[in-house]
Amino acid sequence: MKEKQQQTAEDYPQLKLENQLCFPLYACARKVINQYNPFLKPLGITYTQYLVFLVLWECREATVGEICRKLYLDNGTITPLIKKMEKDGYVVRKRSEQDERVVKVSITEKGMALREDAKDIPFSVGGCLSVPGEDAAVLYRLLYKLLEVPEN
Repeated sequence: MKEKQQQTAEDYPQLKLENQLCFPLYACARKVINQYNPFLKPLGITYTQYLVFLVLWECREATVGEICRKLYLDNGTITPLIKKMEKDGYVVRKRSEQDERVVKVSITEKGMALREDAKDIPFSVGGCLSVPGEDAAVLYRLLYKLLEVPEN
């Protein structure tokens, strides 16, 4: 037992926090998402709802499955969000006539009107991040490259 307690972090470098790629990704994601909160709070929406709005502002209607794929989120995360957005009058859910297992989500006029209030958020948040344009472009490309890696 004593022998195990005397082991140090150098015995397991793979378990050192500084050697984890996942940690800076996680910490940066939290930092960036927190930059959005002051802009989203007055609109009464969360960051994840904002992402759903981004999808629907672009295409007006999408299935729950399409939203999940675009946002890299699962059905269990998206469904309660969409139900809340429907309750708030931002979207309407309707089962597909061709396949009742498929739920289509359409943005309402109220949901489209929120776009006007949100239009400057990307610029505002971008101004809070101290990453030069070239570095941001490289980071963007690398992050999407990571997202393309198939899950095991």
